[in-house]
Amino acid sequence: MRSALHDFLAPNSIAIVGASADPTKRGYKAMVGLLNDGYEGAIYPINPKADEIMGVKAYASLADLPAAADMALICTPAKTLPALLKQCGENGVKGAIILASGFAEVDAAGAALEQQVLEAAQQADVRIVGPNTSGIFNLHKKVNLLALDNVKPGDIGIISQSGNMLLSLALEAQYNGHIGFSTYAGPGNQTDVDFADYLQYLGEEENTRVATFYVEGFKDGRAFLDVARQTSKQKPVVVYKSGSTEAGQKAASSHTGALAGSYQMTVDLLRQVGVNVVENSDEILPVAEGLGLLQQAAGKRVAVLADGGGQATIASDRISEAGLELAELSETTRNALANILFPQASLANPVDVAGSTDAHPALLADCMAILAADANVDMVFLVGMFGGYSIRFAEELKEEELACADAIIELSKRTSKPLIIDSLYAHIKPTPLQRLREAGLPVYASIEHAVKIMAALGERGAYIQSSQQAENNAPLVVNEDCSASFRKAHAEGRDLFEFEAKSLLRSYGVDVPLEMIVRSESELAGVIKAFGDTPLAMKVVSKDILHKSDAGGVKLNISGEAALNVARDEILASCQQYKADAEIEGVLVTPMARKGIEVIIGMSRDPIFGPVLMFGLGGIFVEILKDVAFRAIPLSRHDARSMIDQIKARKILEGVRGEAAVDKEALVDLLMKVSAIVDAHPDIAELDLNPVIAYDDGYAVVDARVIVDQETQK
Repeated sequence: MRSALHDFLAPNSIAIVGASADPTKRGYKAMVGLLNDGYEGAIYPINPKADEIMGVKAYASLADLPAAADMALICTPAKTLPALLKQCGENGVKGAIILASGFAEVDAAGAALEQQVLEAAQQADVRIVGPNTSGIFNLHKKVNLLALDNVKPGDIGIISQSGNMLLSLALEAQYNGHIGFSTYAGPGNQTDVDFADYLQYLGEEENTRVATFYVEGFKDGRAFLDVARQTSKQKPVVVYKSGSTEAGQKAASSHTGALAGSYQMTVDLLRQVGVNVVENSDEILPVAEGLGLLQQAAGKRVAVLADGGGQATIASDRISEAGLELAELSETTRNALANILFPQASLANPVDVAGSTDAHPALLADCMAILAADANVDMVFLVGMFGGYSIRFAEELKEEELACADAIIELSKRTSKPLIIDSLYAHIKPTPLQRLREAGLPVYASIEHAVKIMAALGERGAYIQSSQQAENNAPLVVNEDCSASFRKAHAEGRDLFEFEAKSLLRSYGVDVPLEMIVRSESELAGVIKAFGDTPLAMKVVSKDILHKSDAGGVKLNISGEAALNVARDEILASCQQYKADAEIEGVLVTPMARKGIEVIIGMSRDPIFGPVLMFGLGGIFVEILKDVAFRAIPLSRHDARSMIDQIKARKILEGVRGEAAVDKEALVDLLMKVSAIVDAHPDIAELDLNPVIAYDDGYAVVDARVIVDQETQK
């Protein structure tokens, strides 16, 4: 369904409620912005005390307008809003931009007023931006309600929760000289229109090639993910997320719950749906510009062409750190380069021309063409002095540099591979670099920024490729015995016992070792009969004891019936001492797991993003290093594989010091099954499988906890 925001973010008529001739008022600035930019639609100043404002006829109220306005910019105080929104609805206004503050961001009374505003808007069928918004602009429609100077129309859409960040980006674009904007909106409190709504609009908006967001907090992160999953296939989406998701950071009884809600989780989930996340604020505009111009790369293999060893080394370091690769150049490519460069030139990647271009800078275009023709290369990165040869060496080289720029532009038309240029002279904007910029080729003064852009191009290309791989993940057929376990847990006001949690997993094909629940001393004999002389593990089963080890509720490597009796007695005594009123169901006995690599798989329902799965190595890696990866449920197999590949300690899974590599596909299968189980059972509030022992031929779930959402049965 087409976004309703088109009806008023690209308005043909605007009412300014609270228009003013006072230069200190926002109603004045909005009028100035529209008039100075030559807005071609109808402007309706609303002010009962004025006949005209800045030469434009004024009206006492919305009811007095000669025609319905598409948009109302409301500059009046917070208390006036419910009545004004009612008037908007009665007079055909489709959307209102609310500047006033003093709502939920202030206190409880403000929150109550904000709710009244929302209800008034819904009753009037009027969408609202804000309140507490910095405003909007749509430069292709000459709508500049912020009265910003020197911003030019372009293809970057901006949604920013910070008005100062928008100003910073506008000033940066002005300095750059080639960057322009399509639409801007300050979402404010997101009382009605939220980030997902803006993303849908920018995804559909024909003047926008890249949607860019500065986000302090999502209200409905799951909705944003759902829209981004589709939008990011059509055009790039860039997000800078400040801080972390505070809503999810509360005390939790599981590792997963404690780690969920983090900044890392937010970043992981955004990247899962094809969003390019930038980590530093000075990367927002360069990455948005680069993605807007170049869109994507087929892979992450970069060929570096340099006219100096320092730049080549720095570029190589940053490329490696960014998860990109230095392309392995073919013999044909190296021979072709050798034919035109000095003998001392380095033909390995990075390619250092070693003075070959000092007198003949046009050779750089020839080298770029050779590199772009190599099937092993996905992107070509030129670093060094290009654009400044005539400044550094001789004025006579300027014409040759211009011819080189033209040749690079022609190359960009012949190849689908991104060409990125970094120059020492970018800041002073010499003519050859300006010619490249005017032709739509990105030019940067920072190797770091250029590499961030290449990483973003590679990430987007990988997402688009993965999204084209159709997956038919049929939903699980719900097991009735498992549903009965949840009903019993609800009735007793508890979580699943460990044996119930493992039975749940086993019912859906998860590899869980055999075990026995022992409720009395007489049942221990059956354990020996079932498991023989195999060393055993014994754990307490109690709804009142969550952390069994802390209570002395775990015994390992038990052999023989006598030892079983002693272990059971010690566990019961220790647990009763730990919590005297604990209800003990019994003890769980299972064979000791063979040695392998411990991993953890967990799930929690984040209040912003919904059900989220976590994967990482167990032990200190999750406790101290927090070396984990997150993905929103449901998962694709690509998501599951990328989780495993993302963690920093992944080399341990690949086998070190003679150890065999673990069966990654078995772990992928496990992650997919857990995702499907959570999808099938909304009663699961949190789930922890810790540890799971990964082997070279499968895995074993050694411990499992399922926390039940008691609210689902109310």
